[in-house]
Amino acid sequence: MQHIHLVPEEDEDDLYSGYNDYNPTYDTEDLENDVAFQQAIRTSHGRRPPITAKVPGTAAPRALGTGFGVSVLSYCISSRITFTFHDGVARPMTAVRAAGFTKAALRGSFDPVGQPHGPAPPLEARNEDTPEEKIRLLEKKVNELIEESCMANSNGDMKLALEKAKDAGRKERVLVRQREQIISPENVNLDLTYSVLLNLATQYSANELYGEAINTYQVIVKNKMFSHAGRLKVNMGNIYMKQRNYSKAIKFYRMALDQIPGAHKEMRIKIMQNIGIAFVKTGQYADAINSFEHIMAESPNLKAGFNLIRCYFAIGDREKMKKAFQKLIAVPLGIDDEDKYISASEDQHANLLIEAIKNDSLYEMERDRKALAEKYIMTAAKLIAPAIETSFAVGYDWCVEVVKASPYVELANDLEINKAITFLRQKNFNKAVETLKMFEKKDTRVKSAAATNLSFIYFLEKEYSQADVYADLAVTADRYNPAALTNKGNIVFVSEDYEKAAEYYKEALRNDSSCTEALYNLGLTYKKLNRLDESLDCFLKLHAILRNSTQVISQIASLYLRNIRIYEKLEDPIQAIDWLTQLLSIIPTDACAQAKLGELYDTEGDKPQAFHHYTESYRYFPSNIEVIEWLGAYYIDTQFSEKAIQYFERAALIQPTQVKWQLMVASCYRRSGKNYQKALDIYKEIHRKFPDNVECLRFLVRLCTDIGLKEGQEYATKLKKAEKMKEIREQRVKSGRDGSARSRREGSASSDSGQSSGTSAKGERLSAKLRNLPTSNDPYEPSSHKEIDASYVDPLGPQMERPKTAARKRNEDEDFADEELGDDLLPE
Repeated sequence: MQHIHLVPEEDEDDLYSGYNDYNPTYDTEDLENDVAFQQAIRTSHGRRPPITAKVPGTAAPRALGTGFGVSVLSYCISSRITFTFHDGVARPMTAVRAAGFTKAALRGSFDPVGQPHGPAPPLEARNEDTPEEKIRLLEKKVNELIEESCMANSNGDMKLALEKAKDAGRKERVLVRQREQIISPENVNLDLTYSVLLNLATQYSANELYGEAINTYQVIVKNKMFSHAGRLKVNMGNIYMKQRNYSKAIKFYRMALDQIPGAHKEMRIKIMQNIGIAFVKTGQYADAINSFEHIMAESPNLKAGFNLIRCYFAIGDREKMKKAFQKLIAVPLGIDDEDKYISASEDQHANLLIEAIKNDSLYEMERDRKALAEKYIMTAAKLIAPAIETSFAVGYDWCVEVVKASPYVELANDLEINKAITFLRQKNFNKAVETLKMFEKKDTRVKSAAATNLSFIYFLEKEYSQADVYADLAVTADRYNPAALTNKGNIVFVSEDYEKAAEYYKEALRNDSSCTEALYNLGLTYKKLNRLDESLDCFLKLHAILRNSTQVISQIASLYLRNIRIYEKLEDPIQAIDWLTQLLSIIPTDACAQAKLGELYDTEGDKPQAFHHYTESYRYFPSNIEVIEWLGAYYIDTQFSEKAIQYFERAALIQPTQVKWQLMVASCYRRSGKNYQKALDIYKEIHRKFPDNVECLRFLVRLCTDIGLKEGQEYATKLKKAEKMKEIREQRVKSGRDGSARSRREGSASSDSGQSSGTSAKGERLSAKLRNLPTSNDPYEPSSHKEIDASYVDPLGPQMERPKTAARKRNEDEDFADEELGDDLLPE
């Protein structure tokens, strides 16, 4: 049935007629009372039910569904259709059941439609006992161990990094076994396995376990399931390079190069550079040149250009060296002009911005790159300058001209100064001075450097006035030049104005705390001023900078020795011994240091160590009289007189005018008890050279008496005359000095051995060791002026009894001044 709403007609004359007319299709006020419409919309979420209805104008009923061209709602509104249902039962307008939002569900605690602000239901707890969850946790632990290993490596703890990497490998193998038991082997996490093996190989290499690292890399490379694993042969080649197995390194580099596509141009260039270096190591310069030339053609860089120059220098190709040098200079650095760092703008904000970027990380990187380029260019110029032309000066001139036409114009001046320094090393001072004087009208930096070198040259030639002039010029040009201030301090030091020299050295150190020359000279200055603690502090600081400098260690040891003599500090001998031991660990052939160390051990009472170091000192420098004397006295003290002979004979060769060494040689023969005749011959030779020597005559009398020679009476007469002459000379000296102490007389051919009581000569004083030998038998002991005592007792023990001698034993107080030798002194 169709409901039709009738609208009453309005008066045609009404001005406002028609404004309230409307189409009844749009009448929605009466929809609530429309039974058919309410029955149609009473479904779940408005879905259309599959009903059967008689549509007007149709011959048979059809199902209403999505096949209608218009919606059910619009159709009902427009047509006002009254639906007739079979059996009078209202059926839902959809064949699909609702999503579960039933009346029972509405009574629950969660209702997103009816109760939008209700509490959320609790999440279901995850069960960690399931195999899948255990695998997930174990995989997470492996990743954490890999990260910890990498962090330990970056912090420098290589041992901990390796332990973490091994632990990650063990856990990863457990993880693989568990996955294979639960899941199919195709689902194994290959990325995790690759990460574990690669990290383990890297940590092996970092710990210098190269064999294990190679084996681990082989496991990765041979596994076909790892894509692009062949690129790791670069790492294997690096390991072989560290092991100096250059042939294998080249092999693996080439295999890696074959597996890297051409798109990775930078990586390929780096590998080719490694191949070239390996060829250089093996001396295959032609192959190395091919690699470096390819790099310079494809992607030129500083290292490849410098290595190419080295290869051409090795094969001696002059023209190729020149071309390679030009290629090196033409390498682009990618650095902008430094004018952008100049604050020339009036805008204060812009100036602050420029000041901020002057020292940022990017500017520091540019500065380092430029410094590296200058270093390569300077080194290459020094290398090829003597080889590309007939002389190094002409070669330097060619390099300077090439540099002047390049972006490195400022390096031309540095090359000129290096040219002058080369002249200086060749001791061609005139050429060096001529070259450096060309810079007097240059800019401030170059002028200061040239004046500094000129000052040093004149200082070496001991032309201190000229050196002072150029030192002042260098300091005036650049007050912050530490080398110029050091030169100025050196000139003042030579003039013995040590306080002022110290001020210059301090100023140089304030400008550059790493100026080792200024620090060393400051220590010497304090040493001259007898400020030993400050001097020691300077040398200790210098030792922290130059750990193996023998000069510094020697100065420190000498300062401790001076402290021993001046302050008598108890700890100084031990300190001096330690520093001298360090010095000898660097230069064991230093004879002076060996002798000093022997002296210190002798003072400490360690005779074996003292003997060892004195022996070493004698081995490296057998002309040190003090060392010879100590060794001879040591053998006499240990009753090995025959071993002391060689040392005293060496001393007699060094000082032939000193009679004491020859007397010691004769005394050693006499003490040995087996060479009386040899001792007698030596005494006779000494008497021939030094006829007035009292000690020699005394021993001649004794030996002639013991052997039973008639010459004993003759030597006794000469001994008496020599004693009288000696007494007369001493009386003259005493009267001239008015009873002063006994005079010191120099040993000569006409004087005695200088070992009479209290009258030893300045150059003939024996060491304390020799003086401390037994007085009753020491042939070097001074005798009384009124006695002639020829008796002795051998320190090696009593000699064998001689039955054919009747010489009676004389008392120590027996006076030979007024007596002649009787018949009882002659042999029976």
